[in-house]
Amino acid sequence: MIRIAQRPDAVLLLADGTFFYGKALGKMGTSGGELCFNTGMTGYQEIYTDPSYFGQIIIHTMPHIGNYGVVKSETESDSVKVSGVICDSFSAVYSRSGADDNLDNYLAENGIVGIAGIDTRKLVRHIRHKGAMNAVISSIQTDKNLLRSEVEGIPDMESLELAGMVMTAKPYLAGNESGKKVVVLDFGIKQNIVNQLIDNNLYCHVIPGNFELEPVLSLEADAYFISNGPGDPAVMDQAVSTIRAILKTGKPVFGICLGHQLLARAFGISTYKMKNGHRGLNHPVKNLLTGHCEITSQNHGFAVEKSALVNHKDLILTHINLNDDTVEGLQSKDGRAFSVQYHPESNPGPHDSRYLFSRFANLVSGQHQH
Repeated sequence: MIRIAQRPDAVLLLADGTFFYGKALGKMGTSGGELCFNTGMTGYQEIYTDPSYFGQIIIHTMPHIGNYGVVKSETESDSVKVSGVICDSFSAVYSRSGADDNLDNYLAENGIVGIAGIDTRKLVRHIRHKGAMNAVISSIQTDKNLLRSEVEGIPDMESLELAGMVMTAKPYLAGNESGKKVVVLDFGIKQNIVNQLIDNNLYCHVIPGNFELEPVLSLEADAYFISNGPGDPAVMDQAVSTIRAILKTGKPVFGICLGHQLLARAFGISTYKMKNGHRGLNHPVKNLLTGHCEITSQNHGFAVEKSALVNHKDLILTHINLNDDTVEGLQSKDGRAFSVQYHPESNPGPHDSRYLFSRFANLVSGQHQH
């Protein structure tokens, strides 16, 4: 087992010229993407396989990463989706008896370039002040000019359509076919969302999010679900048009994360890129309908414009973030369509928000709720 001090050197270059030295993890190579930080203490494997992180380099604020290894079943999709991994103290030795392998091997096998031994507190404070930016990690190149060219070639996340890179290539069915039929628009859905829909006795017909409108409506669904996914919702005009047509059917509609943003845009409300976004397992959200607070799992870099929502004639603001007062949920005034910015499937994370799946299932079965 190679100790971290014995690993090859690696470097991290940010778009603003800030330079960090560390030690190589995973695949030897060069990789770039948008920097973002996740505050979760656990769940690194689920983070790496979450399609919403496509094109991004993850900074772990938890100082110890790798301690519990990896398990083949603990994934949110069919492959690792992140562009790179940054951490402070890395352990290739794991203590979990049920683990299949160590995290370093897992990253290497999945082609992920990483860097350890970074002062992640300093790095996170830097991008909290400057805002999210692109960066490049390399364990084979240290020339700053060459790396600067690599960084400059990375497209900005704003105005970038990425859902098409991670959505299912073809439709598939999941669940008990005796249940109510829900057409799931997949823009990069997490497996545990599908699991929660199935657990609520819903029969999922999962289709690519960029399906043409007529095939979508011809499926004769009892309800529609709009999934999470990566990229900027402002450039997804086809998806917004499809959702507008779905809303006209009067069938129940539920959206999560990107699906929440797309639903808002279908009602004419704009979205914007946040300075840093929300990523972690510990974000407090207040349900304005019940007065209860939920500790939520989140992963998003875009948000819904609050002022337009609170003044909308057909919508209600249902949830707010208690850290920064941003929009976390909305619903139509007739209660047939609703969405949340956070991840109620809650894996990783607590189970505070799973009631939303029950609410959706009740709507689908005809038990109308406001």
